[in-house]
Amino acid sequence: MNFINKKKTDGWWINLSLEDKSIPELKTYNIQPTWENSIGLDAVLDKDIYLATSEGNKLPSVKPLRTNQEKLAKVSQRKNKRKHGSKSRRKLAKRESKIYQKIARIRKDFQYKTAYKLIQTGKKVFFHEKLNLAGLTRRNQTKKDENGKYLPNSQSTKSGLNKSWLDAAFSQFFEVLGQVATKANASVVEVKPNYTSQLLCYRDEIVFTDCSIREYFDEELQFKIDRDINAAINLKRVELDLFGDYKPPSKQSGYC
Repeated sequence: MNFINKKKTDGWWINLSLEDKSIPELKTYNIQPTWENSIGLDAVLDKDIYLATSEGNKLPSVKPLRTNQEKLAKVSQRKNKRKHGSKSRRKLAKRESKIYQKIARIRKDFQYKTAYKLIQTGKKVFFHEKLNLAGLTRRNQTKKDENGKYLPNSQSTKSGLNKSWLDAAFSQFFEVLGQVATKANASVVEVKPNYTSQLLCYRDEIVFTDCSIREYFDEELQFKIDRDINAAINLKRVELDLFGDYKPPSKQSGYC
């Protein structure tokens, strides 16, 4: 029996683990992905959507940091005005920590519920894009004119986007999904997302050239497709070797 105790903001927590050798070990099987048993997942930050699936569904987000941001800011500002080492500052620091703890728990609860919802679809292979969160949340480079004066670099807008990425915590979610999937004899696979957000899933043509383009209407087929669902389908196509090694005819800008 293993015994672990840990102190958190709201008190001491004890973790007891006991090994029962009569329970057989969990066996994992090599699952061959097919179009029927797999699903593509696209990470979304648009509005109140968390994930888009290749099945045409969109799963909502909770945004715990955004929801508690005003309360957290008030407590943090009051704390920063108090003298270091004072009783009132320690009290406010503890209150601040409890808000952070609440945010983390809401996020983790949401992620487990979302993971189980996906497992309940009956799919056995889950494809998701390989996110470079370090690059996505990197600060914009500073810009200067010929006189050395700093120019606008859209960092304020980027900061809001960075906060949304951190609030969504997609890396943590895909780890949670992997744990839940293993118990259900399913697997989670990372996919390189090259051009999956721009290319139409039914035709080798780039139409989503800007992040502001959320839908595309095909005049010829009289068909409307959502950007995020299109990306989820493409992620599935990539891993099933149906996407091909696409390369644009010329260098294009504005991709996201």
